[in-house]
This record gives sequence, C-alpha cells and structure tokens, in this order.
Amino acid sequence: MGDQLQQDGKFEYLETGGSGEPLVLLHGLFGGLSNFGSQIEHFRDRYNVIVPTLPIMTLPLRKVSLAGLVDHLAEFVETKGWDKIHLMGNSLGGHVAILYVLEHPGRIASVVLSGSSGLFESAMGNSLPPRKNYDFIKKKVESTFYDAAVSTKELVDEVFATVNDRNRGLRIIMTAKSAVRHNLAHKLDGIKAPTLLIWGNQDNITPPFVGEQFNELIENSELHFIDKCAHAPMMEVPGEFNQYLDDFLSRVTAGERLVEG
Repeated sequence: MGDQLQQDGKFEYLETGGSGEPLVLLHGLFGGLSNFGSQIEHFRDRYNVIVPTLPIMTLPLRKVSLAGLVDHLAEFVETKGWDKIHLMGNSLGGHVAILYVLEHPGRIASVVLSGSSGLFESAMGNSLPPRKNYDFIKKKVESTFYDAAVSTKELVDEVFATVNDRNRGLRIIMTAKSAVRHNLAHKLDGIKAPTLLIWGNQDNITPPFVGEQFNELIENSELHFIDKCAHAPMMEVPGEFNQYLDDFLSRVTAGERLVEG
C-alpha cells in the first residue's frame, strides 16, 4: 500500500482516485488506515477508495463522542463534494456509519457493516485496562482475531501505547461510553439504502447474533458469515470479504434490490 496520507485542513485521509464511485471505509476505535490494505488494493481502480482518519485523538475534548465523529465525517463528505458514497464501517466505524446514514440518507448509495457496534458489544469495558500490563493488552488484541497470529507485535504495541497515554486513554473511554449510550435498535428501520452485513462466526466482541439482529432490523439487507474469523473480517479473511463486497457493489451499481433477510 504505497498511497500517501493527504491533509486538507483538519481532514487526514487516504484516497486512491479510482474512476468509480466513492467507497469510504471507516476504522474502529483502535483501528487505522492499515486495517483496509487489502480492500484498498482490490478496489482502488474501479472505485475511488477513501479511508479517512477518525479524529478520536484530535477532536476538542468537549466534542469527543460519536456525534463529534459523525459531524467530522459529514463535513469531510461535504468538503469533498461527493454526491453519493458507498459507506463501510468496521466495529465503531460501523456505528459512525449508521448514524451518518440516518442523518444524511440522500448521500448514501449503499452501506456495509462488519462487526459493527450499535446493538451490543463486549470490548474493554468502561475503564482502562491495567496500565503497563502488556500481556493483558496482547491478549485483548489477539481476541479480536480468530487466528492470534494476525495480531502483530506492531499492532499490540500501538494499542499498548494508546492505553498508557492518559490523554488518549481518556478519549478512548469517552468514545466507548458514547457508543454504549447510542443503542440503535429503535432507529435501524430508518436505513433504506442497500446494506451488506459481513460477520465473523467467531466474533467475541459483536457476536454472530448481533449480525442477525442487524439483518432483521434493516429492511434491505443481506448477511454473510465467514468461518474461522472474528471481529475484523476485512483483515483476517480479506479474500472472502472482498468477494462478498465486490459482488454486492456490482449489484447495487446495476440497480438490483437485495433479497431481504
């Protein structure tokens, strides 16, 4: 992934500039642009793939919340001048995506959610994990994946540094609490755009029943499970993930309606 981060005022993002419609990818609470390396390479020419950095660590403290992240995304899309976007989110990024879709339905061509929060999630809890406990953090990061080998030392080191920085740790907790407060069960019927749900069968953070609930509550949605896969399918099983996403986007672009449920 040789693309360079771009900076436009307060917006930091990667953009491939492909010939097709904008495909915007949103990372989770501890995620980053590298989470979508396979998707960037697979879709880069046929879509304009964009991965914005969600400013969890840089928003003014009074704005650290899901609402603050949604406002940031809305300003970003407005600044870029896109008419309609395909919007995908993993984990907390899925939660932000849903809230954006509900507020700006006219901007949405399709929605893709994977291991999304918004209904139920079991993560690090409402307080910081034991400071300086590297093994604890290592186990938590490994639990994101079915295959612990996907959890690289670089990834563990990054999360460890985050939770041991008081300022960043506070922002993580504030954002996580905001997510817990924003249960979306009563709002999901407001999503009318074609929606793809991709879930890991071994997801311990947003278990498979969560994907099933999203499928039941979002009218025009379809759900696919990937075996031997946990909370980050786009990283852990990128080939199968990309196949589902490719097929879905092709059908949406062709104007086909999904089979409900």
